[in-house]
Amino acid sequence: MPEMPEVEIIRRNLVDRLKGKMITNVEVLLSRLVKWPTVENFESMIIGRTIADFKRRGKYLLLELDNSDMLVIHLRMTGRLCYVSEGDERDAYTRIVFHLNNGDVLTYADTRTLGTLYAIKKDELWRISGLANMGPEPLSAEFTIAYLQEALKSNRGKIKSFLLNQKYIGGLGNIYVDECLILSKIHPERVGNSLAVDEINQLHAAINQVIDAGINDGGTTFRDYRNGNGEKGSHQENLFVYGRNGLPCRFCGSIIEKIEVGGRGTHFCPQCQK
Repeated sequence: MPEMPEVEIIRRNLVDRLKGKMITNVEVLLSRLVKWPTVENFESMIIGRTIADFKRRGKYLLLELDNSDMLVIHLRMTGRLCYVSEGDERDAYTRIVFHLNNGDVLTYADTRTLGTLYAIKKDELWRISGLANMGPEPLSAEFTIAYLQEALKSNRGKIKSFLLNQKYIGGLGNIYVDECLILSKIHPERVGNSLAVDEINQLHAAINQVIDAGINDGGTTFRDYRNGNGEKGSHQENLFVYGRNGLPCRFCGSIIEKIEVGGRGTHFCPQCQK
């Protein structure tokens, strides 16, 4: 958390505000969040540069600068990126502040300080392994049924773990994996290569469906997630299984259960997902 829908909402909230703005100064209040290069070089690569575009890949935010260098931000568990107008109150957990030439600031806040930031040449994105080795994203032209069938063909792990692995599908996390498995009626402990063709078709459709719904609802907020305007999402109100252990299944009325799969808390319906 945040996952692909939340990160995409942040990008959409901020892209028009940030494009064309120059970064005039950077305050790094917690240096260990900067993973590449050194803090001094991080600042020198960014200060004086204009933000040319704001993109996303999986759960990574990519601010493209006017010289094609990239400011890459991975929010991980509790990272928040927010545009703050001059004079407005900043997040109490602000760790890095990007000052803009109009007097406003872009703040990176992080309660648990697990996020990572990079200033990097565009042709050196390979230095960020999670970004370089990421599989196709849901809703993309590359994420086809044929691709999913091929990726699952020799996979002997549990389907929940497969879906969480970013090298297979970029952007999925714990919440949306549980949701796509209930919609496709697949038990989270099923072995990947045991899925029949019709089950893979259903899974492919469910993955795209839950990501699209999450984006349309402005993301999912349980605790820390806020969009680029500091607002909560509403998708938590429409979840089918995640966070609903002990409650009745919205499809059959059976009680939602919670188990651990691959070290991750996993919610499912024992009746719908046998």
